[in-house]
Amino acid sequence: MRAPARTMSPPRAAAAGAPAGRKLGWLPPAVVAGGLVPLVVLGLRAGAGALGPDPVAEALNQLGLLALLLLVASLTATPLKLVSGWTFPLRIRKALGLLAFFYACAHFLTYALIDQGLDVRAIVEDITERPFLLAGFVALLALVPLAATSTARMLKRLGAARWKRLHRLAYAAAVLGIVHFFLRVKKDATEPMIYAALLALLFAVRIASAVLRRRAERR
Repeated sequence: MRAPARTMSPPRAAAAGAPAGRKLGWLPPAVVAGGLVPLVVLGLRAGAGALGPDPVAEALNQLGLLALLLLVASLTATPLKLVSGWTFPLRIRKALGLLAFFYACAHFLTYALIDQGLDVRAIVEDITERPFLLAGFVALLALVPLAATSTARMLKRLGAARWKRLHRLAYAAAVLGIVHFFLRVKKDATEPMIYAALLALLFAVRIASAVLRRRAERR
């Protein structure tokens, strides 16, 4: 008599329903590698003299835009998980945040080293006298403790609650980055308004989730 066929155990993650269950250890390195491609392209364009009549301004614009884009992308991870149930965005949130910090530093160093020739007095005067520079500089300062505490060791040292409170600075940095962008463009504010609308949507999702969770706890 033949033994009954064994029932196949369900896969550890459904193909579309739960992508977070897959082992995606390759994903963060892939995100970092992909995130550095624009820098390589920018460097090649600079080497070929293809950055236009004002290459420093073009480099500053590109680096600053990449920093803001990646920062907002990192803030999308949790709301996306709340809405869809997927947890794989959380796997790349740290990589996106560190890339954002990297590009923000590159943006500032391009300004300080190339545009201002590392003239500290001129840099300080420029930042204190021009509101859009002040907003961008404070945004960069807000990202410093986030990058410094991005490791598992720092999470353990600070504790989950304190770590989460500290990393809410990412939203403040994003707001300041958008203000910096808005004040910089002056006339056509279409792009910064798009980022502002997206950030407002992310805020709304998190607030709605917190309200629903509190209601469920009361019940």
